Amino acid sequence: MMKLLKNCRLHSPMDEGMDHLLVAGEVIVLRGEQALALEGSGGIESADMEGRMVIPGLVDCHAHITGGGGEDGPESRVPSVDLGAFTAAGVTSVVGLLGTDDLVRTTGELVVRARALMAEGLSAWCYTGGYHVPPVTLTGSIRADIVHIDRVVGVGELAVSDHRSSHPTDQELIRIASEAHVAGLMANKAGVLHLHLGDGKQGMDPLFRVLRDSDIPARVLQPTHINRQPALMDEAMEAARRGCHVDITAFPEDPSHADVPAAEALARYLDDNGPSGRISVSSDGGGCLPHFDDHGHLHSLDVGRPDSLLLTLQKLLRSGRPAETVLPAFTCNPAELLKLPRKGRLDVGMDADLVVLEEDYAVRDVMARGQWHWRDGQQRLFGTFEKPGRKTD
Repeated sequence: MMKLLKNCRLHSPMDEGMDHLLVAGEVIVLRGEQALALEGSGGIESADMEGRMVIPGLVDCHAHITGGGGEDGPESRVPSVDLGAFTAAGVTSVVGLLGTDDLVRTTGELVVRARALMAEGLSAWCYTGGYHVPPVTLTGSIRADIVHIDRVVGVGELAVSDHRSSHPTDQELIRIASEAHVAGLMANKAGVLHLHLGDGKQGMDPLFRVLRDSDIPARVLQPTHINRQPALMDEAMEAARRGCHVDITAFPEDPSHADVPAAEALARYLDDNGPSGRISVSSDGGGCLPHFDDHGHLHSLDVGRPDSLLLTLQKLLRSGRPAETVLPAFTCNPAELLKLPRKGRLDVGMDADLVVLEEDYAVRDVMARGQWHWRDGQQRLFGTFEKPGRKTD
């Protein structure tokens, strides 16, 4: 059945006031009075949003959909992330990647997991490669992976400034970025090089040297974890002003760690007049979050969760930040960088990916590709191995 969503306080992500949406299949086909006029017609299921805030589904551009970890032995490998963990957090589009373990976990596994999430109703893509050089691929070539494999949109997360990286040379980074860029042109995909930033002494210098010494367009280079340290935030601002898209990680908040909380990081970026279209926030969901001492010894371990993305957005909205200033970092900005033209906004012709929020910004309903995954705080659609009975907070 077609679905009429009436009386939506629509943020697309700009504030567009009260509106009505008609969904057919996976797509928004009508808006406004034209949509409302069809209420009561055969084959249309009507749902009254009663003036609640309706936002685009969140686009999580960095998640370990097959699970991360492995830094503390095989027992520290994190399981893959279930469908419901994403949809409960309002995430309707996700990009999976490999991290430290790009040996046992593979690009092939990522592609299959992305396709599984697609079959379960989410929208999912992935990167080829991982922390190390040469990047692990499925076909033996970065360009072939991006050009020939539907789900692969770029390379990542390649690690720099981290003791776990393979310490790539400037020429290796330039070559990999070039492969990603050219493949993106050939396949009309993003072709980005998604760069993991660690706590190393070089900070973002490797990225700046690539910009200085090559003709690689700045938009190809996307550093993530820019809020890992306050100093990286300053460098990220410079990178964004030079044309890079930079990504904040919604780490679990812990006062004992040096990272800048994601909500604070985004607020600081916007207040300092960072380019508004070149910033995103991602969850690192399913990723292992280890903390090492100065000798490289592991002293604590945590796991990234998709709901950290939602919690960050809620914190910003509850602090009084206007929705139209913060929502792009969670929706249209990553969608535009990743060349996902039907994601990140709510308009005719866009995919019907949306989240309905209560007055306190708690999630009430989630629709992905035209299907209700959550209604009235209850999960309706489940992953193949999920158990019914979950509720949103």
